[in-house]
Amino acid sequence: MHYKNNYHPENEPVYKGLSVNQGVNDAPMINPYGQPKRKRQQYSASEFVEGILGGDISMLSQSVTLVESSLPEHQLIAQKVIEKCLPHAGNAVRLGITGVPGAGKSTFIEALGMHLVRDGHKLAVLAIDPSSERSKGSILGDKTRMEELSVAKNAFIRPSPSAGSLGGVARKTRESIILCEAAGFDTIFVETVGVGQSETSVHSMVDFFLLIQLAGTGDELQGIKRGIMEMADGIAINKCDGTNIDKARVAKTQYQNALHLFPPHESHWSPEAITCSSVELNGIREVWNMVERYIDFVKANHYFEIKRNAQSKYWMYETINEQLKNNFYQNSEIQNMLIDSEKRVLSNELSSFVAAKNLLDKYFRKIRK
Repeated sequence: MHYKNNYHPENEPVYKGLSVNQGVNDAPMINPYGQPKRKRQQYSASEFVEGILGGDISMLSQSVTLVESSLPEHQLIAQKVIEKCLPHAGNAVRLGITGVPGAGKSTFIEALGMHLVRDGHKLAVLAIDPSSERSKGSILGDKTRMEELSVAKNAFIRPSPSAGSLGGVARKTRESIILCEAAGFDTIFVETVGVGQSETSVHSMVDFFLLIQLAGTGDELQGIKRGIMEMADGIAINKCDGTNIDKARVAKTQYQNALHLFPPHESHWSPEAITCSSVELNGIREVWNMVERYIDFVKANHYFEIKRNAQSKYWMYETINEQLKNNFYQNSEIQNMLIDSEKRVLSNELSSFVAAKNLLDKYFRKIRK
Protein backbone atom coordinates (compact mmCIF):
# COMPACT_ATOMS: atom_id res chain seq x y z
CA MET A 1 0.00 0.00 0.00
CA HIS A 2 1.32 3.46 -0.95
CA TYR A 3 0.71 6.50 1.24
CA LYS A 4 0.77 10.18 0.36
CA ASN A 5 3.52 12.40 1.65
CA ASN A 6 3.21 13.28 5.36
CA TYR A 7 0.59 10.57 5.87
CA HIS A 8 1.15 8.59 9.09
CA PRO A 9 -0.92 5.41 9.59
CA GLU A 10 -0.29 5.68 13.35
CA ASN A 11 -2.94 8.47 13.39
CA GLU A 12 -5.72 6.04 12.29
CA PRO A 13 -8.48 5.50 14.92
CA VAL A 14 -7.52 1.83 15.34
CA TYR A 15 -4.25 2.93 16.95
CA LYS A 16 -5.45 4.35 20.23
CA GLY A 17 -3.06 6.51 22.22
CA LEU A 18 -0.77 7.12 19.26
CA SER A 19 -0.33 10.47 17.56
CA VAL A 20 2.35 11.61 15.10
CA ASN A 21 2.66 15.28 14.22
CA GLN A 22 2.91 16.41 10.64
CA GLY A 23 6.46 17.14 9.56
CA VAL A 24 7.77 20.15 7.66
CA ASN A 25 8.68 20.28 4.03
CA ASP A 26 12.36 19.74 3.16
CA ALA A 27 14.38 22.90 2.71
CA PRO A 28 15.50 23.55 -0.86
CA MET A 29 19.03 22.33 -1.70
CA ILE A 30 19.96 25.79 -2.98
CA ASN A 31 19.48 28.92 -0.90
CA PRO A 32 16.90 30.97 -2.88
CA TYR A 33 18.19 34.15 -1.24
CA GLY A 34 21.86 33.48 -1.97
CA GLN A 35 23.78 35.34 -4.61
CA PRO A 36 25.59 33.40 -7.32
CA LYS A 37 29.35 33.31 -6.73
CA ARG A 38 31.00 35.86 -8.90
CA LYS A 39 34.16 34.93 -10.72
CA ARG A 40 37.18 36.94 -9.60
CA GLN A 41 37.94 39.67 -12.06
CA GLN A 42 41.07 39.10 -14.11
CA TYR A 43 43.11 42.28 -14.34
CA SER A 44 45.51 43.29 -17.08
CA ALA A 45 49.24 43.66 -16.43
CA SER A 46 48.90 47.47 -16.46
CA GLU A 47 46.10 47.34 -13.88
CA PHE A 48 48.19 45.11 -11.62
CA VAL A 49 51.15 47.48 -11.92
CA GLU A 50 48.97 50.51 -11.18
CA GLY A 51 47.59 48.79 -8.07
CA ILE A 52 51.03 47.68 -6.86
CA LEU A 53 52.59 51.11 -7.30
CA GLY A 54 49.61 52.56 -5.44
CA GLY A 55 50.28 50.28 -2.47
CA ASP A 56 47.17 48.10 -2.96
CA ILE A 57 47.91 44.97 -0.88
CA SER A 58 45.14 42.98 -2.58
CA MET A 59 46.66 43.62 -6.01
CA LEU A 60 50.11 42.79 -4.66
CA SER A 61 48.84 39.47 -3.24
CA GLN A 62 47.16 38.55 -6.52
CA SER A 63 50.32 39.44 -8.43
CA VAL A 64 52.44 37.21 -6.19
CA THR A 65 49.90 34.42 -6.78
CA LEU A 66 50.40 34.85 -10.54
CA VAL A 67 54.16 34.69 -10.05
CA GLU A 68 53.82 31.44 -8.09
CA SER A 69 51.40 29.89 -10.58
CA SER A 70 52.72 27.37 -13.10
CA LEU A 71 49.96 28.10 -15.65
CA PRO A 72 51.45 29.60 -18.84
CA GLU A 73 48.77 32.30 -19.10
CA HIS A 74 49.48 33.39 -15.51
CA GLN A 75 53.22 33.42 -16.10
CA LEU A 76 52.75 35.60 -19.18
CA ILE A 77 50.95 38.29 -17.16
CA ALA A 78 53.33 37.90 -14.21
CA GLN A 79 56.42 38.53 -16.33
CA LYS A 80 54.85 41.68 -17.82
CA VAL A 81 54.03 42.93 -14.32
CA ILE A 82 57.57 42.23 -13.07
CA GLU A 83 59.11 43.97 -16.08
CA LYS A 84 57.05 47.12 -15.48
CA CYS A 85 57.74 47.05 -11.71
CA LEU A 86 61.50 46.56 -12.08
CA PRO A 87 62.34 50.29 -12.47
CA HIS A 88 60.53 50.95 -9.17
CA ALA A 89 62.33 48.18 -7.23
CA GLY A 90 65.74 47.84 -5.61
CA ASN A 91 65.38 50.40 -2.81
CA ALA A 92 64.70 48.01 0.09
CA VAL A 93 67.03 46.32 2.55
CA ARG A 94 66.82 42.59 1.89
CA LEU A 95 67.46 40.41 4.94
CA GLY A 96 67.75 36.63 4.72
CA ILE A 97 66.98 34.72 7.93
CA THR A 98 67.81 31.08 8.56
CA GLY A 99 68.41 28.83 11.54
CA VAL A 100 68.10 25.36 12.95
CA PRO A 101 64.58 24.00 13.61
CA GLY A 102 63.31 25.26 16.96
CA ALA A 103 65.60 28.29 16.96
CA GLY A 104 62.53 30.53 17.09
CA LYS A 105 62.81 32.11 13.62
CA SER A 106 59.13 33.04 13.41
CA THR A 107 59.10 34.55 16.92
CA PHE A 108 62.30 36.44 16.12
CA ILE A 109 60.86 37.73 12.83
CA GLU A 110 57.75 38.98 14.61
CA ALA A 111 59.82 40.71 17.32
CA LEU A 112 62.19 42.37 14.84
CA GLY A 113 59.34 43.06 12.42
CA MET A 114 57.22 44.84 15.03
CA HIS A 115 60.27 46.87 16.08
CA LEU A 116 60.69 48.06 12.48
CA VAL A 117 56.99 48.71 11.87
CA ARG A 118 56.78 50.84 15.03
CA ASP A 119 59.79 52.78 13.74
CA GLY A 120 57.89 53.64 10.57
CA HIS A 121 59.24 50.97 8.22
CA LYS A 122 57.12 49.02 5.73
CA LEU A 123 57.98 45.33 6.02
CA ALA A 124 57.32 42.37 3.72
CA VAL A 125 58.04 38.85 5.00
CA LEU A 126 58.46 36.16 2.35
CA ALA A 127 58.64 32.78 4.06
CA ILE A 128 59.47 29.65 2.09
CA ASP A 129 57.50 26.92 3.88
CA PRO A 130 58.69 23.28 3.70
CA SER A 131 56.44 20.94 1.74
CA SER A 132 56.01 17.25 2.39
CA GLU A 133 57.92 15.14 -0.13
CA ARG A 134 55.29 12.43 0.31
CA SER A 135 52.02 14.37 0.12
CA LYS A 136 53.36 17.61 -1.45
CA GLY A 137 51.29 19.44 1.19
CA SER A 138 52.54 22.46 3.07
CA ILE A 139 51.57 23.84 6.46
CA LEU A 140 51.98 27.52 5.56
CA GLY A 141 51.63 28.38 9.23
CA ASP A 142 53.83 31.45 9.47
CA LYS A 143 50.88 33.84 9.73
CA THR A 144 49.48 31.88 12.68
CA ARG A 145 52.87 32.11 14.42
CA MET A 146 53.14 35.85 13.83
CA GLU A 147 49.84 36.96 15.31
CA GLU A 148 50.75 40.60 15.98
CA LEU A 149 52.80 41.19 12.83
CA SER A 150 50.23 39.55 10.54
CA VAL A 151 47.66 42.23 11.39
CA ALA A 152 50.08 45.18 11.50
CA LYS A 153 49.18 47.95 9.07
CA ASN A 154 52.59 48.26 7.39
CA ALA A 155 53.43 44.54 7.25
CA PHE A 156 52.82 41.96 4.54
CA ILE A 157 53.44 38.25 5.20
CA ARG A 158 53.46 35.78 2.34
CA PRO A 159 54.33 32.09 2.91
CA SER A 160 55.21 30.06 -0.19
CA PRO A 161 55.34 26.24 -0.32
CA SER A 162 58.68 24.84 -1.50
CA ALA A 163 56.79 21.91 -3.10
CA GLY A 164 59.97 19.92 -3.61
CA SER A 165 61.28 22.37 -6.23
CA LEU A 166 63.43 24.76 -4.28
CA GLY A 167 65.08 26.37 -7.30
CA GLY A 168 61.74 27.36 -8.80
CA VAL A 169 60.38 28.71 -5.52
CA ALA A 170 63.60 30.65 -4.88
CA ARG A 171 63.32 32.29 -8.31
CA LYS A 172 59.68 33.17 -7.66
CA THR A 173 60.62 34.55 -4.24
CA ARG A 174 63.15 36.84 -5.91
CA GLU A 175 60.45 38.02 -8.31
CA SER A 176 58.11 38.59 -5.35
CA ILE A 177 60.80 40.79 -3.77
CA ILE A 178 60.66 43.03 -6.84
CA LEU A 179 56.87 43.34 -6.55
CA CYS A 180 57.04 44.12 -2.82
CA GLU A 181 59.69 46.79 -3.34
CA ALA A 182 57.61 48.38 -6.12
CA ALA A 183 54.66 48.43 -3.68
CA GLY A 184 56.70 50.62 -1.33
CA PHE A 185 58.07 48.11 1.19
CA ASP A 186 61.49 49.34 2.34
CA THR A 187 62.49 46.17 4.22
CA ILE A 188 62.18 42.60 2.97
CA PHE A 189 62.67 39.50 5.16
CA VAL A 190 63.20 36.16 3.42
CA GLU A 191 62.89 33.23 5.83
CA THR A 192 64.33 29.91 4.67
CA VAL A 193 63.17 26.36 5.36
CA GLY A 194 66.47 25.82 7.15
CA VAL A 195 67.55 22.74 5.22
CA GLY A 196 70.72 22.75 3.15
CA GLN A 197 70.29 24.11 -0.35
CA SER A 198 67.71 26.72 0.63
CA GLU A 199 70.36 28.77 2.43
CA THR A 200 72.47 29.06 -0.73
CA SER A 201 69.45 30.14 -2.79
CA VAL A 202 68.31 32.76 -0.28
CA HIS A 203 71.85 34.04 0.26
CA SER A 204 71.97 34.83 -3.47
CA MET A 205 68.99 37.22 -3.26
CA VAL A 206 69.54 39.17 -0.02
CA ASP A 207 71.88 41.91 1.19
CA PHE A 208 72.43 40.60 4.73
CA PHE A 209 72.31 36.93 5.72
CA LEU A 210 71.40 36.34 9.39
CA LEU A 211 71.86 33.00 11.13
CA ILE A 212 69.61 32.35 14.16
CA GLN A 213 71.11 29.96 16.71
CA LEU A 214 70.36 28.54 20.12
CA ALA A 215 72.50 28.03 23.19
CA GLY A 216 72.32 25.23 25.72
CA THR A 217 71.72 22.45 23.19
CA GLY A 218 75.08 20.76 23.61
CA ASP A 219 78.06 21.50 21.38
CA GLU A 220 76.73 24.57 19.56
CA LEU A 221 79.32 24.46 16.79
CA GLN A 222 79.03 20.73 16.12
CA GLY A 223 75.70 20.81 14.26
CA ILE A 224 76.44 23.81 12.05
CA LYS A 225 77.56 23.34 8.48
CA ARG A 226 80.75 25.23 7.69
CA GLY A 227 79.17 26.62 4.50
CA ILE A 228 76.28 28.27 6.36
CA MET A 229 78.63 29.82 8.92
CA GLU A 230 80.79 31.20 6.10
CA MET A 231 77.74 32.74 4.39
CA ALA A 232 76.49 34.43 7.56
CA ASP A 233 77.00 38.19 7.85
CA GLY A 234 75.84 38.02 11.45
CA ILE A 235 74.63 35.53 14.08
CA ALA A 236 71.78 36.12 16.54
CA ILE A 237 71.80 33.73 19.51
CA ASN A 238 68.12 33.62 20.39
CA LYS A 239 66.31 32.73 23.63
CA CYS A 240 68.83 34.56 25.80
CA ASP A 241 66.46 34.72 28.76
CA GLY A 242 65.68 33.01 32.05
CA THR A 243 68.16 30.29 32.98
CA ASN A 244 69.65 30.35 29.48
CA ILE A 245 71.39 33.74 29.75
CA ASP A 246 74.81 32.42 30.86
CA LYS A 247 74.77 29.67 28.21
CA ALA A 248 73.89 32.21 25.53
CA ARG A 249 76.82 34.42 26.51
CA VAL A 250 79.21 31.46 26.37
CA ALA A 251 77.79 30.51 22.96
CA LYS A 252 78.31 34.10 21.75
CA THR A 253 82.02 33.84 22.57
CA GLN A 254 82.27 30.47 20.83
CA TYR A 255 80.59 31.74 17.68
CA GLN A 256 82.60 34.96 17.61
CA ASN A 257 85.83 32.96 17.86
CA ALA A 258 84.67 30.55 15.15
CA LEU A 259 83.81 33.41 12.78
CA HIS A 260 87.39 34.70 12.97
CA LEU A 261 88.69 31.34 11.71
CA PHE A 262 86.89 31.63 8.36
CA PRO A 263 88.40 33.43 5.35
CA PRO A 264 87.53 37.16 5.20
CA HIS A 265 84.31 38.10 3.39
CA GLU A 266 84.56 39.70 -0.04
CA SER A 267 82.83 42.70 1.51
CA HIS A 268 85.65 43.03 4.10
CA TRP A 269 82.92 43.01 6.77
CA SER A 270 83.69 41.19 10.03
CA PRO A 271 80.59 39.15 11.02
CA GLU A 272 79.31 39.64 14.56
CA ALA A 273 77.49 37.43 17.07
CA ILE A 274 74.77 39.02 19.21
CA THR A 275 72.55 37.56 21.95
CA CYS A 276 68.84 38.35 21.97
CA SER A 277 65.48 37.28 23.35
CA SER A 278 62.48 37.37 21.01
CA VAL A 279 60.14 36.89 23.99
CA GLU A 280 61.59 39.56 26.29
CA LEU A 281 62.59 41.73 23.27
CA ASN A 282 66.16 42.11 24.56
CA GLY A 283 68.84 42.59 21.91
CA ILE A 284 66.36 42.99 19.04
CA ARG A 285 67.30 46.63 18.41
CA GLU A 286 70.99 45.65 18.55
CA VAL A 287 70.47 43.04 15.83
CA TRP A 288 68.90 45.64 13.53
CA ASN A 289 71.68 48.13 14.36
CA MET A 290 74.16 45.48 13.19
CA VAL A 291 72.25 45.15 9.88
CA GLU A 292 72.26 48.93 9.41
CA ARG A 293 76.01 49.13 10.14
CA TYR A 294 76.61 46.44 7.53
CA ILE A 295 74.52 48.23 4.88
CA ASP A 296 76.34 51.51 5.52
CA PHE A 297 79.69 49.70 5.39
CA VAL A 298 79.11 47.90 2.05
CA LYS A 299 77.55 50.97 0.43
CA ALA A 300 80.60 52.99 1.41
CA ASN A 301 83.03 50.52 -0.21
CA HIS A 302 80.66 49.89 -3.19
CA TYR A 303 80.32 46.17 -2.42
CA PHE A 304 76.55 46.62 -2.08
CA GLU A 305 76.17 47.40 -5.79
CA ILE A 306 78.70 44.74 -6.82
CA LYS A 307 76.75 42.07 -4.91
CA ARG A 308 73.36 43.16 -6.30
CA ASN A 309 74.76 42.99 -9.87
CA ALA A 310 76.28 39.55 -9.25
CA GLN A 311 72.94 38.31 -7.90
CA SER A 312 71.06 39.57 -10.96
CA LYS A 313 73.49 37.75 -13.25
CA TYR A 314 73.26 34.59 -11.13
CA TRP A 315 69.46 34.49 -11.36
CA MET A 316 69.53 35.05 -15.10
CA TYR A 317 71.58 31.86 -15.53
CA GLU A 318 69.54 29.99 -12.93
CA THR A 319 66.34 30.85 -14.82
CA ILE A 320 67.87 29.66 -18.10
CA ASN A 321 68.89 26.36 -16.49
CA GLU A 322 65.45 25.86 -14.96
CA GLN A 323 63.63 26.60 -18.23
CA LEU A 324 65.88 24.22 -20.19
CA LYS A 325 65.33 21.47 -17.64
CA ASN A 326 61.56 21.93 -17.64
CA ASN A 327 61.44 22.02 -21.44
CA PHE A 328 63.43 18.78 -21.63
CA TYR A 329 61.24 16.82 -19.23
CA GLN A 330 57.96 18.17 -20.64
CA ASN A 331 58.82 17.02 -24.16
CA SER A 332 56.40 14.18 -25.03
CA GLU A 333 58.95 12.20 -27.10
CA ILE A 334 61.53 12.46 -24.34
CA GLN A 335 58.95 11.35 -21.74
CA ASN A 336 58.26 8.17 -23.74
CA MET A 337 61.95 7.56 -24.34
CA LEU A 338 62.76 8.08 -20.64
CA ILE A 339 60.61 5.12 -19.59
CA ASP A 340 62.32 2.77 -22.03
CA SER A 341 65.80 4.08 -21.19
CA GLU A 342 65.16 3.65 -17.47
CA LYS A 343 64.14 0.01 -17.98
CA ARG A 344 67.24 -0.70 -20.07
CA VAL A 345 69.51 0.91 -17.48
CA LEU A 346 67.96 -1.10 -14.64
CA SER A 347 68.32 -4.35 -16.63
CA ASN A 348 72.00 -3.52 -17.36
CA GLU A 349 71.41 -3.33 -21.12
CA LEU A 350 72.60 0.26 -21.18
CA SER A 351 74.88 2.36 -18.97
CA SER A 352 73.49 5.45 -17.27
CA PHE A 353 75.84 7.70 -19.22
CA VAL A 354 74.99 6.25 -22.64
CA ALA A 355 71.26 6.46 -21.84
CA ALA A 356 71.61 10.12 -20.84
CA LYS A 357 73.62 10.90 -24.01
CA ASN A 358 71.01 9.21 -26.22
CA LEU A 359 68.21 11.21 -24.59
CA LEU A 360 70.07 14.50 -24.96
CA ASP A 361 71.00 13.76 -28.57
CA LYS A 362 67.35 13.02 -29.33
CA TYR A 363 66.27 16.26 -27.63
CA PHE A 364 68.83 18.44 -29.45
CA ARG A 365 67.98 16.89 -32.82
CA LYS A 366 64.32 17.66 -32.21
CA ILE A 367 64.84 21.33 -31.28
CA ARG A 368 67.16 21.89 -34.30
CA LYS A 369 64.34 20.95 -36.69
